Amino acid sequence: MEQARIRESLERASDALAKNPAMARGTAAPLTARLIDGLRLEVKGAGGETVCTDMPKMVGGEGSAPNPGWLMRASLAACTASVIAMRAARLGVRLTLLEVDAVSDTDNRRLLGLDDAAASVLAVRLRVRIGAHGASDDALREIAAWGDAHSPVACTMRMPPAISTEVEILRQEFSDKMRG
Repeated sequence: MEQARIRESLERASDALAKNPAMARGTAAPLTARLIDGLRLEVKGAGGETVCTDMPKMVGGEGSAPNPGWLMRASLAACTASVIAMRAARLGVRLTLLEVDAVSDTDNRRLLGLDDAAASVLAVRLRVRIGAHGASDDALREIAAWGDAHSPVACTMRMPPAISTEVEILRQEFSDKMRG
């Protein structure tokens, strides 16, 4: 039943966007990361979503929450798995297993400014474990490949958009008045 609901939702969305392609474009609601204490941050979305991050003790954090790199990998794995599940539902394939691992290679010297190179992740690897009754291995590989190729997070990581940063300076006196 869940698969039918997903398929119907996808078909409605596809029909609506095919009829009005301009509806497909938009700007995501803003979210804000706010420093709580030390290197612990709280990230809040416009809809009330909340997640906390912290850095590992090795770099001065407390390790009390996932670090931002972990959340990036989690986002990649979850997005890719979601799109794979959506594709399977659209094709009427009932998955019995779907797991996506995300592993990244880093060089922490870059984070600390000990290397002139950008502090970007060096490599990311996904591993998909997928199973379904009545679906061929080739069909499952195709579903996984389609999901990987259409995952917004994976696509963004493969072809990153330009990032612009605007800095707003708040004087301490102003910040104190706003808090108190």
